[in-house]
Amino acid sequence: MLEFAAVAGGASLLAPQSPEPIMLKPTVKFIESFIFWSRWLQAPLYLGLILAQGVYVYQFAIELVHLVARTGTLSDTEVMLIVLGLIDVVMIANLLIMVIIGGYETFVSRLDLEDHPDQPEWLSHVNAGVLKVKLATALIGISSIHLLKTFINAENMPDRAILWQVVIHVTFLVSAIAMAYTDKLMNATLIMTRKSH
Repeated sequence: MLEFAAVAGGASLLAPQSPEPIMLKPTVKFIESFIFWSRWLQAPLYLGLILAQGVYVYQFAIELVHLVARTGTLSDTEVMLIVLGLIDVVMIANLLIMVIIGGYETFVSRLDLEDHPDQPEWLSHVNAGVLKVKLATALIGISSIHLLKTFINAENMPDRAILWQVVIHVTFLVSAIAMAYTDKLMNATLIMTRKSH
C-alpha cells in the first residue's frame, strides 16, 4: 500500500504501512540468534583438544620413563634426541593450550578470569590476529626442535629429507613474518580510522 499524508486543519493523516517489515523482524531476530548460538558447536572441538593433550601427557611420561630407565646406557646423542623429543611434546602441549584457551575466548565465549591469579598474561589482549601470530610462532619453535633433531641425527638421514625439513621451516618462518606484518598493517589502519573520526 502507498503511504501518503494529507494535511487538513493542522492535522496529518498517514495511511497504514505494510505489515511485512514488522512480521519479518521476529524471523530475522531468530535467525541472527541462531547464527550467534552456532558458535557453541565449536565447544566440543576444544574439549577434544583437551583429550588430545592428555594423550601427549601420556606420551611424555612414557618417554621420560624410557630416558630414566636407560640412564648410563645411552650415548650423549641418544640422550639429546630423547630430551629434544620431550621438549617437542611440551611445545606442542603449549600450542594446544593456546588454541584451546585463546580460541575458546576469541570465538566461543569469554572466560571469567579477571581476578584469577593464574590468568595467562597474553589472554588479556588476545584476538584473532594475535592468536594467529602466536600460533605461527609456536609452529616455528616446534619446527626448530624437529630441525635440530634432524641435524643431530643427520648421518642417519637422507639429504633429501633434511633439505625438505629446512624448506618447510623457512616456509613457516616466512609465513609467520607475513602474518605479523599483515596484522601490524591492519592495526595501523584501524588506529588511523579511529583518529580520523
